Amino acid sequence: MEHYQGGCLCGAVRITTSGPPLRVGICHCRNCRRHHGALFYAAAIFPAQAVHVEGRPHHYKGRHFCGTCGSSVFAQTGDEIEVHLGSLDNTNGLTPEYEVWCRRREDWLPQFTGTACHDRDRDGD
Repeated sequence: MEHYQGGCLCGAVRITTSGPPLRVGICHCRNCRRHHGALFYAAAIFPAQAVHVEGRPHHYKGRHFCGTCGSSVFAQTGDEIEVHLGSLDNTNGLTPEYEVWCRRREDWLPQFTGTACHDRDRDGD
C-alpha cells in the first residue's frame, strides 16, 4: 500500500496518507496564490479517511496550517483532503494530471507536460 508522510516546517503537525490519491493537480486561483504566497500550488487529493493528522493544526475556511511555524499543510473540503505536495517528505509518484484556474496562470510559466488545463474548476469550465 502506498504511504506518504509530511508535515510543517517545525514538525509540530505531521500527516500520513494510506493508499493512492484520488487525483493530483495544480491550482492557479487567486485564493490559493494568496494562501501559499506562490504563483500556483500542487496537491494530492485523498479521501479524508485515508489521511491521519498528528498535532493540532489551526485552520481558516478549511485550510489547515501549523500555529507555531505557519506552514500550510493541507486543506479539507467535504470528505476530501488536499495534501500540499510541498509539505510532503517525498513526492515520488505524485505527478499532476490537471491544472485548474488556468485563466489566472502566468503566461511566462513553462507548460507542464501531460496536464489538462481547465479555465476554472475541473467541473465548471
